Amino acid sequence: MQDLIKLDLVDLAVAVGLMAIAIGLSAWERLGLELNIAIATGRTILQLAVLGYVLDFIFALDNPWAVLVFLAVMLTITAIVARNRISQKIPLVLPLVWGAMCLSTLLTLVYANFLIIQPERWYEPRYIIPLAGIILGNGMNAAAIAGERLVNSINTFPIEIETHLSLGATPQQATNQYRKEAIRAALLPTINQMMLLGLVAIPGITTGQLLAGVKPLEAVSYEIVIVFIFAFANLFITILITKGLCRQFFNSAAQLVR
Repeated sequence: MQDLIKLDLVDLAVAVGLMAIAIGLSAWERLGLELNIAIATGRTILQLAVLGYVLDFIFALDNPWAVLVFLAVMLTITAIVARNRISQKIPLVLPLVWGAMCLSTLLTLVYANFLIIQPERWYEPRYIIPLAGIILGNGMNAAAIAGERLVNSINTFPIEIETHLSLGATPQQATNQYRKEAIRAALLPTINQMMLLGLVAIPGITTGQLLAGVKPLEAVSYEIVIVFIFAFANLFITILITKGLCRQFFNSAAQLVR
């Protein structure tokens, strides 16, 4: 494996030049995105710099409790972001999203760690933290899409749902169509990505490993595992969240609560 070419502050400053050019292009075209691009650039630098120092500390500490605390913080942040996109008015959405993402991430990591990768220690930071980050990042988007789609559908078609209820349908039966549509909408980007993987562009994870000097076949092997991991996790998360959200719209008498 070849040594990774290290980037110094000068190299990073040159990279920032790309964003300066982007700001200039936005101003030239009068797009009004200059401030947004500048803020996004600053946040990217700050957030990734903080992440780098934190991960460097955790990797050096090499302690399972430190790893678990870091994963809990990641989980909580992603759950809050997903909740904000779904709805802040529905009670118990945050614990629902948190629990669904926690269970899905836990099951997926256990499967990947003990059956596929099999590191010497279950809490090996170099494996468990990046895998959890990928699962949570993709799961957050899937949960937000599915939850937002389901909430909008129920709020848009209450009369149809109440009609089904009046004809003897259970709340689960009355909302089953909207649940399926929400899950499909959330999984469609993942499925499309899997269909085009390796054909249109080299995936980001494979690119990173290639830049680090990993052999192409080894990089592709890890990409396959990672794609299957977040595809399963996304499906599991959306199933749990849509089931939980549907229950929030009905009272103990199986009546739709608006």
